[in-house]
Amino acid sequence: MADAKVIPFDEDSRGRRGSGRPRAPRGRTPAAGKAGGKAAADGPQPPLAAVPEEGAAPPAGIPAQAAGGRQGPDPAEGAGPEPGQDPRAFDAAAALGAVADRVLGGDWERKVASGLAFLRRRVTGDYEVDEFGYDADLTDQVLMSLLRPMFGAYFRVEVRGIENIPAQGGALVVSNHSGTLPLDGLMAQVAVHDHHPAGRHLRLLAADLVFMLPLVNELARKLGHTLACSEDAETLLGRGEVVGVMPEGFKGLGKPFADRYKLQRFGRGGFVATALKTKVPIVPCSVVGAEEIYPMIGNSRTMARLLGVPYFPLTPTFPWLGPAGLVPLPTKWVIQFGEPIATDGYPAEAAEDPMLVFNLTDQVRETIQHTLYELLVQRRSVFF
Repeated sequence: MADAKVIPFDEDSRGRRGSGRPRAPRGRTPAAGKAGGKAAADGPQPPLAAVPEEGAAPPAGIPAQAAGGRQGPDPAEGAGPEPGQDPRAFDAAAALGAVADRVLGGDWERKVASGLAFLRRRVTGDYEVDEFGYDADLTDQVLMSLLRPMFGAYFRVEVRGIENIPAQGGALVVSNHSGTLPLDGLMAQVAVHDHHPAGRHLRLLAADLVFMLPLVNELARKLGHTLACSEDAETLLGRGEVVGVMPEGFKGLGKPFADRYKLQRFGRGGFVATALKTKVPIVPCSVVGAEEIYPMIGNSRTMARLLGVPYFPLTPTFPWLGPAGLVPLPTKWVIQFGEPIATDGYPAEAAEDPMLVFNLTDQVRETIQHTLYELLVQRRSVFF
């Protein structure tokens, strides 16, 4: 018998459609050619592999792609909109989330929740202010947030020896003072607040001029500053607070640039007497970098008398550039807290001994001065 001719079932339809390129029958490969056709005539062919239903596992040995199965979501691809959600709304939400991540950081949801809780407390009055005007809630949530960019990004403050401030109980931090404007005190506050393991707060003693200036008075009180007098200092130290004092005062803040990093007199040692009375340790603090933010090359005494201020600084940029001259130079800062000097071993009447007070005052001053010299030797550059 002559060989039968096998005619594929779709050959006529291809001819009618006028296809110029024949396709292999379903279940065969083009390489089969005539041999495949003869094999079909010689005997029955095995059934074609069935395409699995959607969601079913493919047969063994056949990849999921080849079997036509649905693939799981690619981890590299972002999540899409929910069923029924407008894609445009989903895209807008994703864009806002990306902007929030860039501006507020990865934990922006927590920050937003914290901000809303803060607003609720301010509206309902659920916060406390002590008798000195210190507002811990406002300081933690707002004022410190305003100072941190200057602390971390502008002055790039490096904090050393923060562990020398005790984790609990009172302590008196004594620091040098410089910079024409008292930014060093504010940076010391951020250093203690953000870097101390116990998250302590530094309560600064400020001159009376600070509390005579509008707006500055309110902000200083909110930040925890109080008048530099022994009564207020004893109250805070007796309560277990960390108190900061800068004994040089305006003499150190407004000294000429030629005298930078040379400590002025520490007064009559009132801060030492206060520490002796309250039995708290004295922590010397040395700040390098603040002297160069406003290089004071002159002092207009006439303008100082007219304005009622201790000095009127003349710098390379102020007052010649107007308000732009108030922008400080971006110097590199180091704040180092030294070993505490104990006072609890002295008798109760030690605060009344002028010789002892003088010796301890001189010891603290020499410690700070020596540390300043060491830091200056280690410094590579004013700005780096």
